[in-house]
Formats: sequence, C-alpha cells, structure tokens
Amino acid sequence: MELGYFTMPLHPPGSNLTQTLEDDLEQIVTLDRLGYKEAWIGEHFTAKWENIPAPDLFIAHALGLTKDIVLGTGVTCMPNHNPFMIAHRIAQLDHMAKGRFQWGVGSGGFSGDFEVFGFDPATGEQRAMMRDALDLVLQIWNDPKPGLYEHKYWSFTIPEPVDEIGLGFHVKPYQLPHPPIGVAGVSERSETLDLAGRRGYIPMSINIVPTRVVKTHWDVVEQGAESAGRKADRSIWRVARDVYISDTSAQARKEALEGVMKRDFQDYFLRSLPMLKMLSLMKQDPDMADSDITPEYLVDNIWVVGSPDEVAEKLSDMHEEVGGFGVLLAMGHEWQPRERWLNSMTVLAEEVIPKLSGLGLT
Repeated sequence: MELGYFTMPLHPPGSNLTQTLEDDLEQIVTLDRLGYKEAWIGEHFTAKWENIPAPDLFIAHALGLTKDIVLGTGVTCMPNHNPFMIAHRIAQLDHMAKGRFQWGVGSGGFSGDFEVFGFDPATGEQRAMMRDALDLVLQIWNDPKPGLYEHKYWSFTIPEPVDEIGLGFHVKPYQLPHPPIGVAGVSERSETLDLAGRRGYIPMSINIVPTRVVKTHWDVVEQGAESAGRKADRSIWRVARDVYISDTSAQARKEALEGVMKRDFQDYFLRSLPMLKMLSLMKQDPDMADSDITPEYLVDNIWVVGSPDEVAEKLSDMHEEVGGFGVLLAMGHEWQPRERWLNSMTVLAEEVIPKLSGLGLT
C-alpha cells in the first residue's frame, strides 16, 4: 500500500484566502518531504468551505516548491470549463510538471457550481457533458482537426493551420497520449467508476462512505473493465479516508472529536449532505436514522482514528474487506494544532504504512 493525500480543501467560511492558500501549500511541501506519493487538490467555485477555484494554478505553484510528489486535480469539474480552454491549460500544466501530474476529472457535485453554469443535476446532464467534454479533449490532443466544434454547452473553431506563420493548434501534453486520468466515485455502485474500468483510468473512492459502499466501487470497476475486454488493476485503486493518529487510542479519539475533523463534518458535511439528499451515503446500515449519523458514529465507522497500531489494524481490515487497493489517500484538514497534525501525518507515513507493505491484492 502506498500513501497519498486528497485535499478539498476544508476551511470555514470567512477564512482568509491568502492565508489558507499558504497553509495548504505548506502542507504539500511537508508531505513531499515525508515521502507521500501524490496529492490531489479539489476545485469549487461557490463552496466557501472548499475555497480553491483553480487547482491548476495551485499545482503550478506547488511544483516549484516540491521535488517528488505527484500532483493532481481532484477533480477538474468538466461542466465548469470549455473543452478547448481546458485542453490547453491541462496540457501546459503537464509540461510544467514534467510528468509529476495526474488529471482527475469529474462532473462536479456542488449545487452552486451547477447553477452558475446552467446545469440541472436532477437530469444527470452534467455526467453526459463530462464524458463528452473529456472525449473531445482527448480527441483534440490526438488529432486536432480544423473546423467547428458545437455542443449544447460549447462552440469553438479550430482554425486551419498556416504553417508559414505558425498558426494552428499546437499544445499537446507532456505525457503522451495524455497524463494519467483519475475519476472519483462516491455513491453505491457509482457509474463514474464504470468509466474507470472501461478505460483503465485511476478509480478513486471518496472518504465519506463506509466500507460496504467502497466495496461496491470495485465491483463496478471490474464490471466496466470486463465489458471492455480489460483486466482491472487493483494497484491503481485509490481509497480516501480521514485519518488521525495520536499516542493512544483514547487520546486520538478525544482529539478527533474535539478538533477540526469534528468541526468539518459537523459544520459542513452533516449540514450540506442532507440538503443534497446524500446523507444516506454515510450509513453503515441503510435503515439507520439520519439522527444517528453523528461525529461519534463517524469516528467508529468511517474515520480511521487511533494509536499507530490501531490505525494499522483498521487499515489492514479495510484492505481485506474490500479485496485490496493500491493507494491510501489521507484526507486534508487544517493542521490545527499543527504539532498534533504533523505528528499524525508523519506517523502515518513512517510507522503505519510500512507495517502494511505485505498486504496483497486479490
């Protein structure tokens, strides 16, 4: 099992954007020093809690401050972008990263962003748009035929090349035919992950669901792969989890339930998910009452919290229950107090993950 990071990020409304960007960059620099394999950075326009609207700009800055960590968009929400423009931005970023880049793509999930760009999420049109836009970007990179490209959500023209003055489409990625593509799934039997299986993309399971739902994610990846005549590779599967480690299990639980993990879930997720009719995703038992989903429930059933030995055991049990995965993505939170969080991220990398090196993939 390898170790990565996924940050939305999470900052309370009213936070100073200049400071939070600086803090988030400092986290990435620290994780690079600790040997984390990768970090994915989210994109939102209208979510005050998740306050990075341009992960590509954030990544471009982080590239110059780090040496080894691979950076990725987590994810580029395709309904927010014109495919012609995003084809250029992602290709340029891939060159700047010289291979230290992975392109996460998705259809988005935040109602405010959908409203900005005219999508009705009840219709599911955002998912169709995402696939159409992704396919078009890949087509342009491979064979940028001149002409008019029209769709319900975009219209642009690739001009005829004029070789004498160097006019024409010319920006292709550094990694050919394209950087590694990742797609994230959250709901049970997520259809997005079928796409990962069909095309060999990196499947990512998001942090808010219990293991019973995570297990269905791989079932869908395998089915998608089989339908396309491919063999699914568990080693590329990423599973995200909120992880917190302290010296003892009791201390870790207390600090998690009094700190930023509780704050972020109690004040954000447990308020926003019911409005999106997504609270049921968190239920270990589908018949449990909504009122039973509390921080105490989360620390016992979804978060991975405890002493180094307990966290290693919980991760090993989860790995076995889902049949194995390749990369654990520790979720990002504000490192407050910094010393405790730095200790947690350090122990995870230097003590816990090495204990799991012998885990196999079924």
